[in-house]
Amino acid sequence: MHIPPLTIVHVGAFMTGLREGPKHSVQIKLTNGLIRQGHLVLNFSDRDVARASSFFGSRKFGRRAVNRALLAFCRQHRPDILLLGHADMIEPATLAEVQQAVPGVRIAQWNVDPLFEPDNVRRIRSKLDVVAHTFISTAGQSLEKMREGGHAMSFLPNPVDLSVETGRADHARDLAHDLFYACGNPARPLREICGREWNMDDFIADLARRAPTLRMALAGIGGRPHLHGARYQDVLESCAIGLNISRRADYYLYTSDRIAHLAGNGCVVAIERATGYADYFGENAMLFFSSLDELVDKLKHLVAHPEERMRMGEAGRARYVERFNERAVTQFMVEVIMGIRAPEDMPW
Repeated sequence: MHIPPLTIVHVGAFMTGLREGPKHSVQIKLTNGLIRQGHLVLNFSDRDVARASSFFGSRKFGRRAVNRALLAFCRQHRPDILLLGHADMIEPATLAEVQQAVPGVRIAQWNVDPLFEPDNVRRIRSKLDVVAHTFISTAGQSLEKMREGGHAMSFLPNPVDLSVETGRADHARDLAHDLFYACGNPARPLREICGREWNMDDFIADLARRAPTLRMALAGIGGRPHLHGARYQDVLESCAIGLNISRRADYYLYTSDRIAHLAGNGCVVAIERATGYADYFGENAMLFFSSLDELVDKLKHLVAHPEERMRMGEAGRARYVERFNERAVTQFMVEVIMGIRAPEDMPW
């Protein structure tokens, strides 16, 4: 069904020049997808507006001001949809005021943090009385539990955007690195991998011991600096395989959004089979493992057989782009928000 152009105010942690931000972020890809569908999208950075509104540059002291600013912004532009992405600075009372000030506005939120974090669940639930729809990057029983009480909840895949993920590691036989892994904080919290909790510094050290010839590109591990922006993209393009490990693997389809960065750049995605992504991708499209021995054996095999690795990277990229590209994901979101598609419908 054709949806006429809509005005959408998208609230999230957008880059405004006040701070360093990742160009691979979900909010940028969702805005791109909405625009490419023909909608007018007005980005509103709640955190940076709060900082700019505070004499001390503090988000905390700018909370009241950013809520007033969003209300004024919505009054000025009269959006059809107010879309919130991790917009924790925005109070539910402000959203209720927006509903009064802009008759007919549809308010929705999206969240790509895990549902095994109680504080994240609390943040999601805090707005359920004033948002009509919620999109979460976890499916299965955890999503069903969030629906209790009649709340409209949908699974949100981590979108890929080929204007962001521009690399083609799957087309390169000789690359500088065999394996990429990045971690925000290796020790807190511990990651559960194949049934065991790991400090990721220790995990990578163990992996290096098991596969000493593996050439690894690492960020945030062993005190190494984190990667952002163009430098992060450069490193992704130089890696044959990407290790996609989240804090745990037993929440169906939950994963870090790094899965999209890896797949979109043609890197083979190495991911635990328990995540459920084997239901969507064949063994020829991603490196699935259920034990560390299986992971090490498959890494060694793909490094020794670059043509096979290239075919797997290409298949995984094609499959991920076909299913989870930014236009498909945002079209689904708009159809749900506008009442054209049922929230529980998963076209993936």
